[in-house]
Amino acid sequence: MQGLVFHGDRRVSLRPFPDPKPGEGEVVIRVTASGMCGSDLHYYRAPADGTPAAAKVCIGGHEPAGVVEELGPGVDDSLAIGDRVMIHHYAGCGRCVACRSGWTQMCTTSAPLVYGKNAHGAHAPFMQVAARSALRLPDSLSFEAGAAIGCGTGTAWGALERLGEIGGTDVVVFGQGPVGLSATMLAAARGARVIAVDLEPKRLAQSIRFGAAETVDAGSVDAVQAIKDLTRGSGAPAIVETSGATAAAKSAVAALAPWGRLCVVGLGGTVELDVRQNLSRQLTVMTSWSLSSVQQLECADFIDRHGLPVDDLFSDRWSLGQAEEAYTKFDKQDAGKGVFVF
Repeated sequence: MQGLVFHGDRRVSLRPFPDPKPGEGEVVIRVTASGMCGSDLHYYRAPADGTPAAAKVCIGGHEPAGVVEELGPGVDDSLAIGDRVMIHHYAGCGRCVACRSGWTQMCTTSAPLVYGKNAHGAHAPFMQVAARSALRLPDSLSFEAGAAIGCGTGTAWGALERLGEIGGTDVVVFGQGPVGLSATMLAAARGARVIAVDLEPKRLAQSIRFGAAETVDAGSVDAVQAIKDLTRGSGAPAIVETSGATAAAKSAVAALAPWGRLCVVGLGGTVELDVRQNLSRQLTVMTSWSLSSVQQLECADFIDRHGLPVDDLFSDRWSLGQAEEAYTKFDKQDAGKGVFVF
């Protein structure tokens, strides 16, 4: 089969790989949708440091959904050939407290597998994964939705879970890319009044379609002052920062209300906190690393029950043979989410 490989310096290629065979406790998934995630761009844009031999290269992509194609030895009857599944894109020992609670990416026994990073990912027709990483996808949700829930949309869900109860409160979402739009959509559905912040007017217009009650164009106004004006001077009780921009993180801290909570999920930025200046504000600043497998199932169920338009996050659908064109466009970050469909 052909699989996509990131070479850095904004280069990708398709390379031949053996068709996967499931080992003990593993399954092979026939991939039907493989989402393109903003974090893939870190591999795509990275300076090339020499391409390893083809046999050692990792297939990229960590937002898979598909159909169970083959069961390995030791897989119990919770999965069957033909099941529709999304993938929690990590695998750990399966025995430690972290793994048993669904946080396999935080395995305390061994370094976890991260599909698409140190284990073959989903930008290929087939994918070999731990059976515990394959989660049932509700019949009413598309494979594209399942792919998004596995990381981008799921990351937004994980951030909201970290913030705690948000129903009836103001929630500010910095950045209205696919993760930010997902946070806007999910927070609104959970009963929050969402204030969407971005530099791009087109993304702000889209955020209204996903449930934002108010928008702030940070390229034309002082975002902190605008948020305070929209919250009667008090500031925001809860903020999610998805852009990964240091300037956005700085504004997010400044825009918090006393006792406010900030959850940071965007990669690439720096969060600085002047303790003397902020001590009396009683702030909570936290990070969130995607979500657990348990939360992934809860997120899918919530989206299913509320009929949320996750499919509308996708602006581009590609075949794997269009990989170079797909990542060239995705690199511009001026549209919605991209996905390879098989």
